[in-house]
Amino acid sequence: MTQQNASDATPGAGPLAGVRILDLSSVVMGPYATQTLADLGADVIKVEPPSGDNMRAVGPMRNPGMGHLYLHLNRNKRSIVLDLKTPEGLDACLKLAESCDALLYNIRPQAMARLGLSYEAVAARNPRIVYLGAYGFGETGPYAGRPAYDDLIQGQTGIAALSAQQSGDVPRYAPLTLADRAVGLHVAIALVSAVLHAKTTGRGQQVEIPMFEGMAHLVLGDHLGGATFEPPLGPTGYARLLAPHRRPYATADGYICLLIYNDKHWRNFFTLIGRPELEQDPRFCTHGARAVHISEVYAFVAEVVSTRTSQEWLDDLARADIPASQLYTVDGLLQDEHLAATGFIREIDHPSEGRIRTTAPLGQYQGTPTSLRRPAPRLGEHSREVLAEAGYDATRIDALIDRGITQDGNE
Repeated sequence: MTQQNASDATPGAGPLAGVRILDLSSVVMGPYATQTLADLGADVIKVEPPSGDNMRAVGPMRNPGMGHLYLHLNRNKRSIVLDLKTPEGLDACLKLAESCDALLYNIRPQAMARLGLSYEAVAARNPRIVYLGAYGFGETGPYAGRPAYDDLIQGQTGIAALSAQQSGDVPRYAPLTLADRAVGLHVAIALVSAVLHAKTTGRGQQVEIPMFEGMAHLVLGDHLGGATFEPPLGPTGYARLLAPHRRPYATADGYICLLIYNDKHWRNFFTLIGRPELEQDPRFCTHGARAVHISEVYAFVAEVVSTRTSQEWLDDLARADIPASQLYTVDGLLQDEHLAATGFIREIDHPSEGRIRTTAPLGQYQGTPTSLRRPAPRLGEHSREVLAEAGYDATRIDALIDRGITQDGNE
């Protein structure tokens, strides 16, 4: 980790204060990983081409280059523009790497090498650096180099097909960037782990976190099923997750979310509906029996739940100590009383975008509290600042700006 005196740390910067990351990634997976680390206090220097990160162009937006997704993926970072296809831009990037604990990128290693930013080139300037590639497929397999986007990875790891298997409808992608964000968390964990190793040993290393393998890891953890064993003891799939009625239950006037899970829940549910004798029913009597008959179990609950209103069920289930909740839309989530009470949904003043709504950094750290230190930066907002920290004087920075190798986002 970069050495930092306690007096240099920003108050409330978080547990990763003193870690510096050179972020060459774009779109969602890499920026989500580095925003997670920036929220925890790391100094993330976001290196952007003159055209900026693609997510800057995804609306809605109040001003050009400041799209809503970009705002939610890049807070607590500093932005510097560097044209890495020029010798001066490359040299500046390598100079920045000298003071960084980690470098993150999301293009193929071969493309990094063509830019002059191979692991060997970067490690020659900083042997303690963690050089982490987060891209589609592991370099040792036949898919190396294939394009990888969230939809493609969801399809290739079985998520869309599982949706069809569960619903009986056509295959569908999960309506969020599930693969980017799930694997992005793996990227963040891997980066911190490797930086910790470098701090302990003084040696950096090259790390690869592939998106395809990351999502396969997630899916197979639930759905290896009978194929866990050799020879297989049954088909793949986790029956409870694939049951057709595993979805919000329709009530007399809407929907609720309900999970009757353990023996106590079921006993209380049968008492609640006036059917205590069902506790002895071979379909319901044990956890194992319910697992065998899971589709029938869910169908039974669906039929019963349809007889009362949502509020009636929520009140009765709460008294019976059975897990249940209302069904939210995204709009409803923004109005949730718990999130309001914990301060999780916040409104802040962005220097160029005005009043915006965002989420708080996740978790509470008693000794090293996190904070929203910086809003998502304008393109090149910190170019002068970061280059000056690397030893560039004002004349040299002005020359780079005049040649379009960097940009001053404050002009």
